[in-house]
Amino acid sequence: MWLRRMLERRKTEKMPNLSFRGMMLTYKVVDLLYPYIGKRVTRFGIEKGMTVVDYGCGPGRYAVRFANLVGEKGKVYAVDIHELAIEAVKRKAQKSNLRNIEAVLAQGYHSTVPDSIADVVCAIDMFHAIRNPAEFLAEVRRIVKPDGTLVIDDGHQPRSTTRQKILDSGLWDIIEETSDHLKCKPR
Repeated sequence: MWLRRMLERRKTEKMPNLSFRGMMLTYKVVDLLYPYIGKRVTRFGIEKGMTVVDYGCGPGRYAVRFANLVGEKGKVYAVDIHELAIEAVKRKAQKSNLRNIEAVLAQGYHSTVPDSIADVVCAIDMFHAIRNPAEFLAEVRRIVKPDGTLVIDDGHQPRSTTRQKILDSGLWDIIEETSDHLKCKPR
């Protein structure tokens, strides 16, 4: 019985609770030792008043930074498939007294984020875990404005794999590449 449950879990992209808690602890340590890592978000083109979607937000390590960048008149949707991620984001938003963050629990590649709402969608350190990149990139295309931007990094896969997945979707043009992310515009 336990083996069947374990195998069923492996068919989804949602990591087990224990693994998620381990990831949260790892991020806390990394952010303490290397605080400059979070500063890279200043290069994503996020400005005051924008709507940003942090897709695959995990424990919200970037959502709070995005919320501070967009200010009170902006909005951040922090989207994840894991309930623990949503709980962590809500705690961080409350602790930081940020009312411009909305945590959204996605079902697979589908979220309740409204169509064409995002100026910027960020998918940071998660694209390597996506099993159906075309479906994921279609969902992101649905929520980004026609003139919006997708900022995506490689996560734990080669850049060539990231590029190929994006181009194979037929939905995005890569407009900029840096050592740590790609910026894409919808076609």
